[in-house]
Amino acid sequence: MDDPGQISEYGKILLMAIIAVILVSATMFLARILSPKNPNPIKLSTYECGEETTGTSWVQFNPRFYVIALVFLLFDVELIFIFPWATVFGNAEFIAADSRWGWFTLIEMAIFLGVLIIGLWYVWKSGDISWIKPTHQKPTVPVGIPASAYEQLNSKEYQIRDYKEQEIEEVLAEKASSPVKMGFKPKFKKPSSES
Repeated sequence: MDDPGQISEYGKILLMAIIAVILVSATMFLARILSPKNPNPIKLSTYECGEETTGTSWVQFNPRFYVIALVFLLFDVELIFIFPWATVFGNAEFIAADSRWGWFTLIEMAIFLGVLIIGLWYVWKSGDISWIKPTHQKPTVPVGIPASAYEQLNSKEYQIRDYKEQEIEEVLAEKASSPVKMGFKPKFKKPSSES
């Protein structure tokens, strides 16, 4: 940056963030002022895709979703830290000024990644990343029918007939014998003779 009047890269990011906050705030403010407000019980009720709401909104939520989100957030923050580190680490001016700079930043990143890898290993070993897979059980119902009756039914061979040809012939014969009917027949009420 030779010209001090020029905005730095971080200044551009700050300017974009300020503009974004102003635009969102202005949109929400205008919506609050200009939107009609006619609340009634139907509008204030919850909408569930046309379904009537039943029960409470306090539903059991699997905490594993929360843990997975935290682990993702942790490694997302790691990436946010690694990208600026890589740009500074590759800066030739800093390395030329002090040759220890490269080794210092490399050791610093190794410690940072080491802590993250230990954290990942701990989360993995404690089982927080693995989902609990449901055990599939065959449902059993206590009935008075002996198992040998089911075995007898399942082991018997049944004759399979082709009903399609017979069904097609029956439908064609039925259509040929029945007269053509009108799809819609209007019915009119006779006016009453009461006066």
